[in-house]
Amino acid sequence: MTGFTRLVLIALASLAFTGPTSAQEGAPVVAPAAASIEPTEKISTYAPRFGRTRPVIAVIGENSGTVMSDFVLPYGVLARSGLADVVSVATQPGLLQLPPLQIQPDNTVAEFDQRYPDGADYVVVPALKKNDDPTLLAWVGAQAAKGATMVSICNGSIVLAKAGLTRGHRATGHWSTHQSRVAAYPDTVWVKNTRYVADGKIVSSAGISAAIPTALALVEAIGGTERAQVLATQLGVGDWGSVHNSDAFRITFGDRVTAVTSYFLRPSQDIGIPVAPGVDEMALSLAADAYTATLRTRVHALAQSGAPVRTRNGLMLIPDMVAGQGKPLDWVLPEFDATPSARVLDKALDDITTRYGTAAARFVVLEAEYPWQGR
Repeated sequence: MTGFTRLVLIALASLAFTGPTSAQEGAPVVAPAAASIEPTEKISTYAPRFGRTRPVIAVIGENSGTVMSDFVLPYGVLARSGLADVVSVATQPGLLQLPPLQIQPDNTVAEFDQRYPDGADYVVVPALKKNDDPTLLAWVGAQAAKGATMVSICNGSIVLAKAGLTRGHRATGHWSTHQSRVAAYPDTVWVKNTRYVADGKIVSSAGISAAIPTALALVEAIGGTERAQVLATQLGVGDWGSVHNSDAFRITFGDRVTAVTSYFLRPSQDIGIPVAPGVDEMALSLAADAYTATLRTRVHALAQSGAPVRTRNGLMLIPDMVAGQGKPLDWVLPEFDATPSARVLDKALDDITTRYGTAAARFVVLEAEYPWQGR
């Protein structure tokens, strides 16, 4: 369960019966328009260090729980670019939990430090379950001290703030935590209505839907606009600029009712997403996050055996279900087709609307902070 979902459920007891707060309550899926701001954010051009011919990028996770798409999407984009050495890193030995998935990371923070004593050139920081983990905060701070550019995704900016790295900088995060970030970290200039903010060596993004554009902006900083455009086209992304309207997202009375009925009153379904060697981890992540966010499903990585599965761009995925074994699934998604990775969320939202209704799809949109136009 992500921080946004927990936020909604925690708020239910005090807010669920206060009544509608807007004439637009109960409206269908939100289709936010872009804010009227200039797309001025630009990540600084990569400058090689330590005699390296290509940058080293660490994507850090906390073992007990890391928001899946915040971790997987930038990893997938950056690894697929072929421009950098991208390393999946965890705070401790063992599996890295990316609910509802799990992976075996490349390195622990200690192993990464031995492998790259000069540090990473970029560190990608997702939203994490234990965002105050001492090992995590110490390592992130040490990487920044070695000159790494920190790139937070969604509420990964809270990790940077806790480490003292956003002090005096502009930064952003998921729309639902804006007020709490302003209150907790007044020494940071918290920006709304932008996909991402690039303030020197502190780069931060809005919610899940900003992960791919932010990663493409980093590809542009490393390899140039043409290289980023080619990759964006392959992924099905038309624009990776910073224009975004976070004010369009808000929790309504209808959303609270949806949360109550979905989480407590309607039966959950167990669904499988087929995984095999070479599976597109970005498509997998977007689909799994979308169905999980409905509060109507439990998502499982379904494989033909219990052996680890190497994804298209190098993550080592550990399946949690084997075909024909264990409890029967309610249904299984078809294998991913040629749909570009970034467009898989649209397909998932269409299917969710059909199966569970527009209220469930809206809940996904709110969590992903995704400007979906509906179908």
